[in-house]
Amino acid sequence: MGSLDGEVALVTAGSGGIGRGVVNALLMEGASVALTGRSTERGARALEEIGLPDRTVFFAGDARDRDDVAGWVTSTVERFGSIDVLVNNAGGSDGFALVHEMTDQAWENAFTFILDSAFWATRAALKHMVAQGSGRIVNISSVEGKMGNKATVSHYISAKHALNGLTKAVAFEYGRQGITCNAICPGAVETERTKEIGPEFAAENGLTYEEYIADYAKDAATGRLNTPEQIGATVVLMAGPAGAGINGALWNVDGGTAPY
Repeated sequence: MGSLDGEVALVTAGSGGIGRGVVNALLMEGASVALTGRSTERGARALEEIGLPDRTVFFAGDARDRDDVAGWVTSTVERFGSIDVLVNNAGGSDGFALVHEMTDQAWENAFTFILDSAFWATRAALKHMVAQGSGRIVNISSVEGKMGNKATVSHYISAKHALNGLTKAVAFEYGRQGITCNAICPGAVETERTKEIGPEFAAENGLTYEEYIADYAKDAATGRLNTPEQIGATVVLMAGPAGAGINGALWNVDGGTAPY
């Protein structure tokens, strides 16, 4: 028996990276999971690798499209009958620039991808969660949503701070209706994408991949990168019975990178 037997979860951007680690963790605890992404091919490959057709489904679409995001919630309920857990994992930013050189497009894209997508999914899911009197929402934020001490990514930092604000607002508004909302703030995470592009970045700087990873992880007190599985385990805690008292929390899963 898993802690999430019979529960239904929706994980945005769930076909790879952190999202895939979250999907795997939820499935291991017995949940049925809908995962989303832009690539139908990548989604199909993820479902094949998971090998649980009765408990998984993939919905293609763009997290920057309001209708796509709302449709994922509707389709999840149609497929599995409810939505008990929402994990807002989609989000990123384009390019690097100091504030005085930041374009409107890069700024707006970051907020649409990170904040708006989470808001749209949360709004749609809450309608079902309020009706059923329960729900768990977990936003995948970042330690940069607390610290903001990296140059040339003000769009990303600002959008992640805003996502943390949305987390607090939802937690306050819906806590008495059996719904919790929390955020996980990862530090650097070693995903399959890191393993794909890491060797090239390392070579450009005269490093081995192992040296590159060690340098990448130097800000963490552990000296190690976190893994998608560790993020997934934290989601399971927040989403399960043991997390019933956790609401409005912004938890670092960063190996001790952030000082608070």
